[in-house]
Amino acid sequence: MRALRILLIIAVVLGGVFVAVDRAALHFAESEAEGRVGFGGARAGSTDISIKGFPFLTQVAGSELDRVDVTVKGVEASAAGKSIRISEIQARLQQVTLGAGYTSATASRATGTAVISYADLTEVADDGATVAYGGNGKVKVTGSVEIPLLGESVTRSVLSTVTLVDGSTVRVRADEVPGEGIPGLEELVRRKTDFQREIGGLPAGLKLEKIEVTPGGLEISMAGSGIELAG
Repeated sequence: MRALRILLIIAVVLGGVFVAVDRAALHFAESEAEGRVGFGGARAGSTDISIKGFPFLTQVAGSELDRVDVTVKGVEASAAGKSIRISEIQARLQQVTLGAGYTSATASRATGTAVISYADLTEVADDGATVAYGGNGKVKVTGSVEIPLLGESVTRSVLSTVTLVDGSTVRVRADEVPGEGIPGLEELVRRKTDFQREIGGLPAGLKLEKIEVTPGGLEISMAGSGIELAG
């Protein structure tokens, strides 16, 4: 019995040492990965990595991580030739295969959410137009247009619906534009308030799937496969 107790104590101690080493290796790997992970052609301000699963060392030995959660803030992507800032991307990566020397990684599957603020959306709208939350799942777009017939400019605000097109483009279109009996006014206002922008710079294979208009900005659900994370 005494020998059995000694063996159990040794097993517990060794198990504790293994867990400590495993956790230390995990924290080191997360710290290193935060400086290496990239999202396609986009530039990121800060990145937070959380590697899930235990033990970590056996996953590394097999060159595949079960799951990696990534939070990227201040992402500079592109839209219609302009830079667009994505406030935050949160992604859950599944079956992440590590490349030779751990210098690259590819996720078999990925799901996530991107948030674009209204201030950042305004930056890629037509010149002079502003975008804000309009309530009830709508955005409010305000712009000024010149009316040749009157020889003056007018400012109009419209409630618009935001939709996704082809898995990569955000479209903003006014539900209704009062013409007020002025010939061509509706068309002029729509030229200023209706627009669509393709969100570029994100990894190949990652598509926008669903968009929701919230008080804090546009929340866009994303999903894809074969996502290159670093290299």
